[in-house]
Amino acid sequence: MLAARECRGCNLSGANLNAVFLEGVNLEQANLKNANLWSANLVNANLKQANLAGVYPINSNLVGAILEESNLENAFL
Repeated sequence: MLAARECRGCNLSGANLNAVFLEGVNLEQANLKNANLWSANLVNANLKQANLAGVYPINSNLVGAILEESNLENAFL
């Protein structure tokens, strides 16, 4: 799914996405709760209404990412 750049509404809760290239991917309404996003490339990614609770996107690139209405509870941005 991620290879197709489309994972709208996916359940990626707790997924290890360390250093993954997700530039421009559509993750709208995806569940990324507690996912490992360290060093992930999320440039221009659509994270609208995504659940990002508890994520630690340390060294990640979120330039241009759409975070509108996303759940960022306990996220360390």
